[in-house]
Amino acid sequence: MTRYLISFEDGAMTFPEEDLPDVARASHYVVQQAKDEGVWIFGAGLNVRKVSVVDTDGSVTDGVPPRSTERLGGFSIIDVPSREEATAWAARFAVACRCAQEVRELMSDPES
Repeated sequence: MTRYLISFEDGAMTFPEEDLPDVARASHYVVQQAKDEGVWIFGAGLNVRKVSVVDTDGSVTDGVPPRSTERLGGFSIIDVPSREEATAWAARFAVACRCAQEVRELMSDPES
């Protein structure tokens, strides 16, 4: 099996505020399906308003990065046998969350 990151950018969810409870229910339903099928590893939405950037010299800058920088809004990690299955799960999340999802294969540990 291979692990995949399914994610979306902050700001990609562009539905009316009153739809949020329906979107939350739909996305939690897909998460429950992934858990029931044994492919769920972990996932979460991210607080994009409180960010710390740690530079290579160890200096820390707090605050939201400039808008030109892509910011992750949320993610799921699943463990499935193929990229095709990962994109099928991403399609479920895209429908539930009402926004496009990006799929990336996680690199395996070179020590294993």
